[in-house]
Amino acid sequence: MEVARHWRLKKQRYALVGEVCPHCESKIFPPRDICPDCGEEAKDLYQFSGRGEVYSYTRVYDPPAGYEEAAPYTVAMIKLEEGPLVTAQLTDLDGEEVAIGTPVEMVTRKIRSDGDERGMLVYGYKFRPRGFAR
Repeated sequence: MEVARHWRLKKQRYALVGEVCPHCESKIFPPRDICPDCGEEAKDLYQFSGRGEVYSYTRVYDPPAGYEEAAPYTVAMIKLEEGPLVTAQLTDLDGEEVAIGTPVEMVTRKIRSDGDERGMLVYGYKFRPRGFAR
């Protein structure tokens, strides 16, 4: 993925910035410009809290190309406090069991490296159990 695309998506990837529909007040993530609920234009930015709970999850043992160094890892559907479902990797589990309903919070972490050792590092959001102490 090219640098320009990462730059355009930085608010979404680093801070969970989506949109809110001024017509029906639906919270939208990722941003779509058109509300999926009412079909009206929705370009008002909305900052999500980054808090939610695990809605569903799975463990990935055979990852796609570019993610091999992270395997095995857990991917979850997170239901944000504001409503939308977000797919994200879980991090900082330290052997902790994951369960549906586990409260989580958004953190920024390395997602992958593009290219060789001199390639671009790609960061984005992941979620960790709420109250995690390092």
